[in-house]
Amino acid sequence: MTAAGVELDRVTKHFGSTVAVAGVSLDLAPGSLTALLGPSGCGKSTTLSLIAGLHVPNGGDVRIDRASMAGVPAERRPVGLVFQKPLLFPHLSVADNIGFGLRMHRHRRPQRRAAVGEILERVRLDGLGSRRVGELSGGQEQRVALARALVLSPRVLLLDEPFSQLDAVLRAEMRALLRQLHDDSDMTTVFVTHDQVEAVEVADSIALMLDGHLAGHSDPAAFYTRPPSLAAARFFGVTNEIPGTVSRGQFTAARTSICVAAGGPDGSAVLVIRPESVRLRPCDSGSGGQLRGTVVAAQFAGSHISVELSVGGQRLSARTAVDQPVTIGESVAVELPSTACTVFLLARA
Repeated sequence: MTAAGVELDRVTKHFGSTVAVAGVSLDLAPGSLTALLGPSGCGKSTTLSLIAGLHVPNGGDVRIDRASMAGVPAERRPVGLVFQKPLLFPHLSVADNIGFGLRMHRHRRPQRRAAVGEILERVRLDGLGSRRVGELSGGQEQRVALARALVLSPRVLLLDEPFSQLDAVLRAEMRALLRQLHDDSDMTTVFVTHDQVEAVEVADSIALMLDGHLAGHSDPAAFYTRPPSLAAARFFGVTNEIPGTVSRGQFTAARTSICVAAGGPDGSAVLVIRPESVRLRPCDSGSGGQLRGTVVAAQFAGSHISVELSVGGQRLSARTAVDQPVTIGESVAVELPSTACTVFLLARA
């Protein structure tokens, strides 16, 4: 079996008067690993369920390998599904849990035993096939759930926040395992998460959902460097927002002397830049013509120092290296690299 592409064509899903998914179109290439990212209640789990066949869309079409899934029940779709909770059979052993699907598909016992043994090794549970579910840790239970889906060799693997109930160390281990399992298998993977770090670390591409709409689909770096919207920038933690106006292709800040090239029509706008992109220099290091700011707060944060600045009455956040400390009250030169700035025109009232 080879990986299958997944296409959503203007898919809509209503629950009564509530619109959970609003005309989402998304094209996922065969063999890709995509994070379906967004806050709680944005429609990402519903979208995953529409692909799996657990929900029927009110409009639009879901296609797998270019074939419409309209009328195709979940059990006949070439997908494997892993839920937030493992949902294992407590009365069965690990091996029997993993092999349950093979048994339902009437694979012979020697085939089941060989397939289960292989997948146990791949998910790093070799030697634990005879254990009961109650003897496993949370991370081991989720590995069993992964193995149960993978043993059927799905062309598409769907995961609904599979690591959200694990602690930070186990989440990191499971993220690495998912990436390895995907790379070692010929399948398309889609996983739902609300964790930006998880999406960035694991996925080839991110499909961001906000309020039932697709807010953007691109590689993780693009969301950081060029977010598609102000809402997307805020979700990804861009904390610096500088109000101003765009006129003749230039953004000018309302309260400071910031001037950055910006396309689009004239009007009120906001410039966003990530704290780690703001550069600080001593004022006496040839910084003529640059912005001046005053350090109003500095907090050690392990890998860096979080700095709060006042720049012409505008508050800005920045980060400096731990070996380059700043002092509260210190005047610094502030540089906002144009390549790290994104300008969004604000909608007129």
